[in-house]
Amino acid sequence: MFSVLLSVSVIAFYHPDGSALRVQVLRETMAVCTLQLNWSMHVCWQLGSCVKTMRRIYPDHAYGEAPRATCYWPSTVASEDFSRARGEIKCDIAVIGAGFTGLSAAAKLAEEGENVVVLEAERPGWGASGRNGGFCCLGGAKAGDTLLRRMYGEDGRKEWRQAEVAAVENARSLIDTHGIACDTHSDGETLMAHTPKAAAGYDDYARKIENDYRVTPTVLTKAELAQNGMNGPFHGSITVPLGFALNPIKFTLGLAQAAIKAGARICGESAVRRIDQGSFGYTLHTDQAAIRAKRMIVATNGYSSEDLPDWMRGRYLPTQSNVIVTRQMTDDEIAAQGWSSTQMCFDDRFLLHYFRLMPNKRMLFGMRGGLRSSPVGDSAMHTRIRQHFDTMFPAWRHVETPHSWNGLLSISPDLTPYAGPIPGMKGAVTGLSYHGNGVSMASYSGTLLADLVRDRVPDKLYPKVMQRPPGRFMLGRARRAYLYALYGWASLTGG
Repeated sequence: MFSVLLSVSVIAFYHPDGSALRVQVLRETMAVCTLQLNWSMHVCWQLGSCVKTMRRIYPDHAYGEAPRATCYWPSTVASEDFSRARGEIKCDIAVIGAGFTGLSAAAKLAEEGENVVVLEAERPGWGASGRNGGFCCLGGAKAGDTLLRRMYGEDGRKEWRQAEVAAVENARSLIDTHGIACDTHSDGETLMAHTPKAAAGYDDYARKIENDYRVTPTVLTKAELAQNGMNGPFHGSITVPLGFALNPIKFTLGLAQAAIKAGARICGESAVRRIDQGSFGYTLHTDQAAIRAKRMIVATNGYSSEDLPDWMRGRYLPTQSNVIVTRQMTDDEIAAQGWSSTQMCFDDRFLLHYFRLMPNKRMLFGMRGGLRSSPVGDSAMHTRIRQHFDTMFPAWRHVETPHSWNGLLSISPDLTPYAGPIPGMKGAVTGLSYHGNGVSMASYSGTLLADLVRDRVPDKLYPKVMQRPPGRFMLGRARRAYLYALYGWASLTGG
């Protein structure tokens, strides 16, 4: 039962419209993993009491400073102080989490006259919002067309595609409205084919893009790539003219300043330890404060705690993403590789690579993967990502990458994001699981939550795909076993 469910999840997550051959390969690979997963299930049952008291599913290292110690983005901004929450505080709406979701919600709420307090365990942008690759693009779900049709019908699938576009437009609107200088560049996003077979399907894919997103993509052959400053081990590309790249910490802090300017209070180093529900609303307890709020938004995504609130337990799966950034390169070094395009790009591998040459001549290169959150695990992942970088861009083997870091994104059991009420908690809402596309979709989710927390119909498209609360993953705190199976398949197939 479990291996079948996992097979279906893997197919939908990385190859939603995969061929019968992919399905067969996945089933056979999952069979190899069955003994290990069944053992994990046994352990989960034996440690049931521990599962109930579990707060976070990764080792403490994942939630400390080490994984972001050499992150590039903080070096591009001046440090800002956000005072701790102290004493008794009353507000209309409390927001837990100062990332894209929480801050976009807080800015909208404060602008519309609400008394808002944002509580951040560390400081704004400390989590995934301040350490991602800065790709503001289509996405937010990993469920493909087949699964979306099955769950929501063809109308629901089409509505979701338009919500993806709306999310990108919403991010652009936030930047323009608040005058956020966040180093934007790239005309849409480019998918690079790492095999001839992938490139052969791009003409059909172009027609699908036109139907779904109402834009005309640009397809390049292998021979045309170098002419367009994209010399590498690729067999073609397709560019969708929707989206742009940005500096994520500048975007995050821009949202924070917009919220503060509108009257919101943002408290750093104010981790919420307990949530009490009462007739008046909620009391949120930090180490030094008690915040009484009529309503509440939980916006913690991949850094969530299993018991804040209890409903969160098992409904999200944090997944590690890793990024490196080179030193500034010379024009001669860029010419040597033949990659001068500043398009944000990704490839079609199982564990995808994403990369972009920034306007300041630094190359950003990221990839999924990483299961051991520890100093040894981080070092091994850095070695691995550097090897992938050197293989893809051999002329830059000598170029140092002084910035290397990782962070946690979140996936959901049905591979779609959620923005809506927390069942059983009147006046409380949450947004989570953007599947690695949080710049646009998390910001969009926050905009929706600002209306939903006040029982209002959102003034932007609220697709059915985002209205279904996520179920729970099997395995409880051992649910990271899903990732061992996924990454094992990638290793076996070269993806």
